[in-house]
Amino acid sequence: MELKGKIINFLGDSITEGVGVTDPENRYDNRLQKLLELAEVHNCGIGGTRIAHQEKPSDPPVFDLCFCGRAYRLNPAADVIVVYGGVNDYMHGDAHFGEMSDKTPATFCGAVEYLMNTLKELYPHAKTVFMTPAHVCHNGNSDASPFPGEMKKPDAKPLAAYVKVIEEKAHAHDLPVLNLYEKLPIDPNRPEDSERYTVDGLHFNDEGHGVLANLLADFLRGI
Repeated sequence: MELKGKIINFLGDSITEGVGVTDPENRYDNRLQKLLELAEVHNCGIGGTRIAHQEKPSDPPVFDLCFCGRAYRLNPAADVIVVYGGVNDYMHGDAHFGEMSDKTPATFCGAVEYLMNTLKELYPHAKTVFMTPAHVCHNGNSDASPFPGEMKKPDAKPLAAYVKVIEEKAHAHDLPVLNLYEKLPIDPNRPEDSERYTVDGLHFNDEGHGVLANLLADFLRGI
């Protein structure tokens, strides 16, 4: 895929917003702009946000600006849309995990389906690309188990299940998907990776964003 001079929207959460970097220029989207000689990047990352709707209002309310609703507010001139989310659905979203047949944003499975359909309908001339969550080990909680929390529903899953939904639905919609859970060479469950590449086992530091940017650049070039 030729990307020089193109415009990319980045729809995401706190990682896309840049929590963990010492300077916004070190965020993966800004690094990508330089690597690929993009004309513009539009950062639509909001910390704490989830793909699915939230049943109980959050504090702060900005956490409830889900991806499905924000999909309607992206720059329509973009040539590419990169969607990077799902980790907050795993960690603290109160939506049910749901079933693969779900169609509405009330469950995680349904929200992923709804989001992919919406982006294709609203921006038919843009190339939509999804990235799955990467490995997480936050506050001593490994992603191999459902994340603990009072608001989590009984059908909450380990992170790999959320990754699988995004990957399988992207394939079904013929959308490129970069599986960071498998392909990003950073796993905060390894203490040495957490210390070197993250600030808290979840958010990447400057070096972590550099690794992510390089991987995503190679992936986009290969589409």
